[in-house]
Amino acid sequence: MSRRRNKPITGRLVVSLGVAAVILLAGLYLAPHMSGRQVFSGLVWPLGQLMLTIAVGLLIGQVMEAAGWTRTFAALARPLFRFSRLGDRCGAAFTAAFASGVAANAMLQDFYKENKISRKQLYLANFLNQFPAFFLHLPTTFFTVISMTGAAGVLYFALTFLALVLRTLVFIGYGRLRLPPEPEPAEESVAQASGQAAPRSERVWTAIREKLPERILRIGILVVPIYTAVFVLNRLGLFSSARDWLADAVVTSFVPMESLSIVVLSFVAEFTSGFATAGALMDAGMLTTQQTVLALLTGNVLAFPIRALRHQLPHYMGIYSPRMGAELLVLGQLFRVVSIIGVGVMYYGVA
Repeated sequence: MSRRRNKPITGRLVVSLGVAAVILLAGLYLAPHMSGRQVFSGLVWPLGQLMLTIAVGLLIGQVMEAAGWTRTFAALARPLFRFSRLGDRCGAAFTAAFASGVAANAMLQDFYKENKISRKQLYLANFLNQFPAFFLHLPTTFFTVISMTGAAGVLYFALTFLALVLRTLVFIGYGRLRLPPEPEPAEESVAQASGQAAPRSERVWTAIREKLPERILRIGILVVPIYTAVFVLNRLGLFSSARDWLADAVVTSFVPMESLSIVVLSFVAEFTSGFATAGALMDAGMLTTQQTVLALLTGNVLAFPIRALRHQLPHYMGIYSPRMGAELLVLGQLFRVVSIIGVGVMYYGVA
């Protein structure tokens, strides 16, 4: 039975690897300066890390669900997710997102495939996971940014956090108004008990053995060619051109020309360069605190959606279906951009 089921998966995997190889060869032809070392460091190594992270996320979801630990991991987020009618499983993914966004996405897809959460719950839970993602990267950037930009950096983080809180409240309110009530704990535990007569260790091992390898293969079939295509497009300069075009398109009266360097530099790879330039321009008296904050918010609005497409699109389309993954990523970034623009406009009007 398992052999019959694995044959089409194996065939699709071979086709997927063949497509990825064709894309890579086309990239090597169009960009002859691309070296083997760049292919390894920019494609092979990060792709291997991504697949490992996805596998760990799937493993965590399987273990938590098969062992009955979902409620335990969701305990901290339970009041919030009860109120928003998203349930303990979405709460468990929310908790996992404080450690790994990929693991949280893998868990949500796992629950959705097993019909344990609805499509609306998956979408809202994914959008809510922007909250833990904010804190996941905060320790590595906050003190560096503050040392470079001082008060402007503090205001920048305060405004981006305010935007995060506002859109989080919107998602919670939408869930409360539009989702059906979750079943009572007693009813759910009875339903679970009927299928969990086996010992916990046996349930966990059975779930891992029967489901995990096939799911990793199915995800890899999509992730490998998509990640390869993104790598080639990035080497051909597509994302750099898009960032530069957007930077030129948004320079207005409230973001002076002197601030353009902040925006452009923030696109390169990391925001550190943009913040360093902001600090230097402020020290030179070329920018006020308000202008610097607005420039940094503009860089945030322009840089993050493109960086998300570049870095997150492969695993989103691999973990979820291609259509669902693209929808989640685009909608999540759209909500994010709208909220940041909103707080930026408020700050501009008040300051």
